[in-house]
Amino acid sequence: MPLSFLMRLLHTQLPVQVVEPEEIRDVSVLMATGLIEARITLFEPASPYTRASMATVTGITEEGFAEIAKLGDIRNFAQRSMRFIRGARLM
Repeated sequence: MPLSFLMRLLHTQLPVQVVEPEEIRDVSVLMATGLIEARITLFEPASPYTRASMATVTGITEEGFAEIAKLGDIRNFAQRSMRFIRGARLM
């Protein structure tokens, strides 16, 4: 989930490199919405089992910090985002 990834970035020393496909997807969404500054680099895979891309997150934008402030603390965010399974409720 991109907002969970944004919350993790808050507690990470930047810049940081991201190689997991799910996290690269989160980076892409957060970049598109203007919440972070990042660069995604595509590689020509050397074999079928190598990673084809990498992202470098360089910062959280003012809009990103504003979104984090709206989410409140991490416990409240986790409780709101976990209600979907039990109560069929979206954030």
